[in-house]
Amino acid sequence: MAESTRRSAQEIFDVVVENAREELSRSTGALLFSGLAGGISMGLTGLAVALALSYLGDGPIQQFISFAFYPTGFIVVIIARAQLFTENTLYPVVLILDERKHVLRTLRLWALVFVANVAGAVFFGWLVMKTGALPHNFADALAGLGLHAAEGHFTMIFAKGVIGGWLIALLAWMVCASHWTIAQMAITWMLAFIVGAGHFSHCIASSAEIIAAIMAGHLHFSNYFQWLLPATLGNIVGGVSIVSLLNYGQVRIGSENQT
Repeated sequence: MAESTRRSAQEIFDVVVENAREELSRSTGALLFSGLAGGISMGLTGLAVALALSYLGDGPIQQFISFAFYPTGFIVVIIARAQLFTENTLYPVVLILDERKHVLRTLRLWALVFVANVAGAVFFGWLVMKTGALPHNFADALAGLGLHAAEGHFTMIFAKGVIGGWLIALLAWMVCASHWTIAQMAITWMLAFIVGAGHFSHCIASSAEIIAAIMAGHLHFSNYFQWLLPATLGNIVGGVSIVSLLNYGQVRIGSENQT
């Protein structure tokens, strides 16, 4: 019988740690450029859904089909290895838990990638809404997604952010378990689809939608920052507590019990 090629939890953990070391060693310029590319690419999530809604209509079945295109931006970012803030609630956090250091380097990584991702989302919103590149019906559909994403009070947005952060950090963990690009694409589609169809908050993907609504004149930037804080905090809590801590525990505590 052929030996299984499925990675063990320890092997996935080792890949995550290796990725963390690579990301923490990257220069400021490299992180900023990669984060900017990631933020712009994440605009494709809302854009793909908006295009589908414009063609299919806005009924329940049409919405379900349209959100099947939501993972587009995530697939681009994951396969192209661009920087995405929510992925980094897994990689460097696991390294911190394992070695009890790298905190300042991780905070640097978070700050650079987060700022670059948001800047990329702002550029995307300006490009599609202010240049006339996007026809009015598509632009209206995209702005509508932004209006819906910005709804809710602090606690609700935070809770939706916890689920969104959990799913994307889990996506990053599972991608590290995959040997083949096609499998990584399938995993990314499966989990990112849940984020979109469930209307869970993602601090970068949803940013592109909300900023599009701002550029269309439906929201103010103050609405964006009121949303961004709980969404980001929720993403961090979800990714760190549900994915990083639990997977660190299953690997390291499990190995200690065997010794």
